[in-house]
Amino acid sequence: MPQFRCLATRFRHRTVAMILAVATAGVMVTGCAAGDEPGAVSLGTPLPTEIPPGTTLVVADQQERFQTALRASGELEKLPFKVEFANFIGGPEILEAFRAGAADVAPVGDVPPIHALAAKQDVPIVAAYQTDPDGIQLAVAPGVTATSVADLRGKKIAYAEGTAQQAAVLRALDLAGLTTSDVELVRLQLSDFNDAVRTGQVDIAPLNEPRLTRFLRTPGATVIPAEKTQGIYFGLGYLYARREATAEPAKAAALRALVGAFVRSFHWTNTHRDEWARTYYIENQKISAEDAGRIVDSLGEFTFPHLNQQLVDQQQATIDVIDAAGELPRDIDAADGFDLRFDEVITQAVTAAGARFEQQEKR
Repeated sequence: MPQFRCLATRFRHRTVAMILAVATAGVMVTGCAAGDEPGAVSLGTPLPTEIPPGTTLVVADQQERFQTALRASGELEKLPFKVEFANFIGGPEILEAFRAGAADVAPVGDVPPIHALAAKQDVPIVAAYQTDPDGIQLAVAPGVTATSVADLRGKKIAYAEGTAQQAAVLRALDLAGLTTSDVELVRLQLSDFNDAVRTGQVDIAPLNEPRLTRFLRTPGATVIPAEKTQGIYFGLGYLYARREATAEPAKAAALRALVGAFVRSFHWTNTHRDEWARTYYIENQKISAEDAGRIVDSLGEFTFPHLNQQLVDQQQATIDVIDAAGELPRDIDAADGFDLRFDEVITQAVTAAGARFEQQEKR
């Protein structure tokens, strides 16, 4: 049984712009240096499987979801290495933890890996999952009228660089034929979105669960109907890791095992939906039973895409949307942000667990 503990999060909130500035100054550690270390595992070498005693991985979690899934599914206790957890809100904080060497691996949305690339920070994607693409919706403040993306014109919109919500806003504007100059982007921390839209400090905020359900308890709260915002979110989430961790034989072997547990634990939530709703949403996140059921239903089935060219192309499309809005400091290539060696582990885990690689079309 592995040892594990929770780490207190002591990182200050900083903007992505500050992180990028540090990278420009040359302080960031890149993957090139990691691959040159004696005994390092190169990208052309198969992932090691032997996990020496004393190996530790630090997981930068968000809202304790990954660790809860690992524990509830029984996968955590099967891992033959020590696991430490630190809890964060949003990709920028996790990126800072990677830069500081304080975390090895983290579950995130589809945008944080893009900003990592832009910051010249080598944290490749080692696994992916996908949930219902309607998982992020555009919440509308009480007293504000907005029933389609065309109504975004002139609105104050909550905006958090380096998060999946950033891409959702930019895709929504593109869908409406609008640009960032047609709206007022209000830069906030992701944790502030709910209060901002609930109190009318912003007119619109892209919210996912459980934030969305909490917001909808507010009298007068509405959302732009999901059928009017299709395409603003892909439902993609990633597991990404420091290149130094993938290059160190012991940690690389541990990451290989963790990716398998990642697939199995979230597939467990597919087959134990009531237990997952109770364990995570009701007991951990303090959501009512009714709301917990609504959230689980809204997310749908967790599926686990192959790490292949199709996924790289999809990530490149998101990069292009952010770049077109002038939100990236340089050209980046999505292919540089993946470690495709982990696809073999994903294929084995998905097949053995009876999970799916792709979302099924809605009828």
